[in-house]
Amino acid sequence: MILYFSGTGNSRWAARRLADALGDDEVVSINDALKAGEAPTLRSERPIAVVAPTYAWRLPRVVDAWLRRVSFEGNRDVYFVLTCGGAVGNAAKYARRLCRDVGLRFRGLAEVVMPENYVALYDVPDEEECRKLLARAGERLDQLAALVQAGVPFPDTPPTMKARFRSGPVNAAFYPALVHDKAFAASDACTSCGLCAARCPLNNIALEAGRPAWKGECTHCMACIGGCPTEAIEYGEKSKGRRRYYLEEGAVAS
Repeated sequence: MILYFSGTGNSRWAARRLADALGDDEVVSINDALKAGEAPTLRSERPIAVVAPTYAWRLPRVVDAWLRRVSFEGNRDVYFVLTCGGAVGNAAKYARRLCRDVGLRFRGLAEVVMPENYVALYDVPDEEECRKLLARAGERLDQLAALVQAGVPFPDTPPTMKARFRSGPVNAAFYPALVHDKAFAASDACTSCGLCAARCPLNNIALEAGRPAWKGECTHCMACIGGCPTEAIEYGEKSKGRRRYYLEEGAVAS
């Protein structure tokens, strides 16, 4: 079983690629479950893979919280695959703690470098570089799938002091300092298509007088700003002039 959470499509793409490599047709969208307010009982006879983006060098808090509400039956082996723009820090420590708390067997955490999508802070690579990153990510996912298929845990790399600091104090400061929706706004380029509201996993966006309004429960997945077809959404001054990124479902690395 593959469980995935995705904002601008990287982790959804990675989950589908991993599922294809494993021949596993049980692919569960955490986004859909969150939108529906569901924390179901999940049963799998095969190992579970959790695919998600890296938020400040750890599994997103919204994913961690959802996994703690879900009931698991059957196979309790869990592999974590975190997509990132650079590194995952000491994310394995916290994924291991999560597994211990909910009675799952931690089988390792691996990073997959993909195009940067956090336009609230960083620039997105150009199209050519994105294609190269996706191609390398596909190869990496095939390698990880082979380990899962063989029942082998992902290699454990001892964290550096920098990795510990990033996943510890920096992550703790990241949420109160940056993860809010106060800076989001839509310009006159907005066409009232409603895609931002439809894609928001936390139902945090509503159209008011034809424009998106954010309601204070944002997780900074960047689905709204990255997926806006007219690039009408900005995150204050920080996103202005930056290339947007949204990987459509069904995209294939060339």
